[in-house]
Amino acid sequence: MPSHDFRGPRLFVDAPLAQDARVALDRDQGNYLGNVLRLAAGAPILAFNGRDGEWQAAIEGRKRPDSLVILQQIRPQDGLADLAYVFAPLKHARLDYMVQKAVEMGAATLQPVLTRFTQASRVNTERMRANVVEAAEQCGILSLATVSEPLPLERFLGQRAAGRLLVFCDEAAEVENPVLALQNARAEGGGIDVLIGPEGGFAEEERALLLRQPRILRLALGPRILRADTAAVAALALVQAALGDWGGAAA
Repeated sequence: MPSHDFRGPRLFVDAPLAQDARVALDRDQGNYLGNVLRLAAGAPILAFNGRDGEWQAAIEGRKRPDSLVILQQIRPQDGLADLAYVFAPLKHARLDYMVQKAVEMGAATLQPVLTRFTQASRVNTERMRANVVEAAEQCGILSLATVSEPLPLERFLGQRAAGRLLVFCDEAAEVENPVLALQNARAEGGGIDVLIGPEGGFAEEERALLLRQPRILRLALGPRILRADTAAVAALALVQAALGDWGGAAA
């Protein structure tokens, strides 16, 4: 990926981007640029929409920033590896953290699943999408992860494509070298689903259902029990290192 300018402000806009286009800013965006960042008309900013790459833009507006004029493309649009992060939802700030870290780690899809011991009964997917955008803005990410609506675990397993590799992070699995285990289970296309369960663990009938999946790797994340948000970072880092785009090849 080309070098990213971490010094310049960066903004996600939900509008087509092309040279000389003008993009209206909503009130929150105008407030952020004008009152938080203290930027005035003419100030440069980077804009992206998840579809058209990243563009150099300039702020317009008399009293406060109210639009952008798009100047030139800085980076072309990229894509994400076919990597889904599947997880039992957590509550509030810990879910925010987990979503942000999954985005930073290159997940293309975020799929909440409801299990017997799931802590959170309600999932605010709009808040999840806001965290996806915030993480992308801060980390120079061009492609936005998709946030899927929550599904019961059984329904998710019943509808997922059989050719995908399911990396089942299971604290009851035998501890072995996780990188070697992942390399031995290398996915030949079809994508990867990384599953992290609730902190209460999976019920026995859920574990039995998981172990009947056609392409599954039951993976221990080491000799220590991890919190679910910590396990998310550890698992995604291992998958990206062994099978994903950290080595230069997409999953």
